[in-house]
Amino acid sequence: MKTFAKFISTAAMALALAGAAQAADLTVYSAGPGGLIEKLAEGFKAATGKEVAVFQATTGKVMARLEAEQASPVADIVISASWSTATDFDKDGMLLEYTSPNAEKVPDFLKSNTYVAQGISALAIAVNTKSGVPEPKDWSDLAKPEYKDLVTMPDPASSGSAYELVAALTADQNIGWALFEQLQENGMIVPGANAAALNPVLQGARAAVFGAVDYQSFEQIEKGETLKVIFPTSGTVIAPRPMMILKSSQHADTAKAFIDYVLSDEGQAAVAAAWLMPARSDVGAERPLMSDLKLLSVDPATDREAVLKKFAEIFASN
Repeated sequence: MKTFAKFISTAAMALALAGAAQAADLTVYSAGPGGLIEKLAEGFKAATGKEVAVFQATTGKVMARLEAEQASPVADIVISASWSTATDFDKDGMLLEYTSPNAEKVPDFLKSNTYVAQGISALAIAVNTKSGVPEPKDWSDLAKPEYKDLVTMPDPASSGSAYELVAALTADQNIGWALFEQLQENGMIVPGANAAALNPVLQGARAAVFGAVDYQSFEQIEKGETLKVIFPTSGTVIAPRPMMILKSSQHADTAKAFIDYVLSDEGQAAVAAAWLMPARSDVGAERPLMSDLKLLSVDPATDREAVLKKFAEIFASN
């Protein structure tokens, strides 16, 4: 009965969204941060009078809905938390070409002729300042005795950004897999995706997150949580959030106008207010920007499955 009820609830939600999409001038499917897409939709309506229907969920759920609607597409714009979504969709010929005039100040590596970054997050160490542990400076500090059984990490099989971090660090000859073996020996746990790794630290059961999504931690600090976000000295990875117009869109002109709005001064201010780094290099934020961080990169030729398999083998006993 519970499964049936869940099915009915999901079906009802899908029907409601389809109805809202039919009544709207534009439909946007977006991954978090929570509340950002609603603010952007409200701002766009105020600026243009156009109604925007929104579906916000994890990137995985957004992709599942898009797949389910393949025969009868609903979304006009997709905003993902994974850059590979855009590159994969582009390779499959699913995206409409459009370069916004407001993308002039977006760095070249964060845009193409079919997609552009909305904003950028980065991975960091998030420490509960009431835990009593010494403040870490680098990733390797979390493998020290002071952090025995006090560290969590998002599962790279569930979190695309965590995978990027593992891939980047293990490719570094000065770090490699030895760091993760040391972390495992020191009792680091991998309880699930990003929120599952952060919650034990918020609750005080653990002291630090290895690879916390920065904007989520900044949001918690804004709410009064005793966290500190630390960007390691050896570097970290960023996670740009691509916006793309689907070629199947029946509202291409409105979709282009929405991209323009998100990249406008007002739109990028809303992105910064959600604790993301703005995509435009000329827009500031009350948080560290890319220019403040040492950035690590991931070789596109990296064997993702091999990385995930090795990581799972190391942490199988935790």
